[in-house]
Amino acid sequence: MIQKGKKQEIIEEFKTHPADTGSPEVQVAILTARIRELTEHLKVHKKDYHSQRGLLKMVGKRRRLLQYLREKDFSRYSTLIQRLGLRH
Repeated sequence: MIQKGKKQEIIEEFKTHPADTGSPEVQVAILTARIRELTEHLKVHKKDYHSQRGLLKMVGKRRRLLQYLREKDFSRYSTLIQRLGLRH
C-alpha cells in the first residue's frame, strides 16, 4: 500500500487536467508504484503467495489499461511509457 502523500504526488505529476484523478495515465502510474513496492516486499518474503497473487492481478490490470491507452491515443501511451520507465 502506498502512502497517501506519495499517491498525491503521483496524481499531481501525471494528471492531464486540474481535477484529474482517474485518467488512464494516473491509474497506470499509481499501479506502477504499488507494483514496485510489492515487488520489493516479495524479494524479502518469497513465500507470501497471497501478495504474489495480488501483484499478478495488478500487473494484469496495468497491462489492460496500457493496451486501452495504446489503442486510443498512441502518443499519450508512448509518453507515459517513457516517463514511467516501462518497456512496451
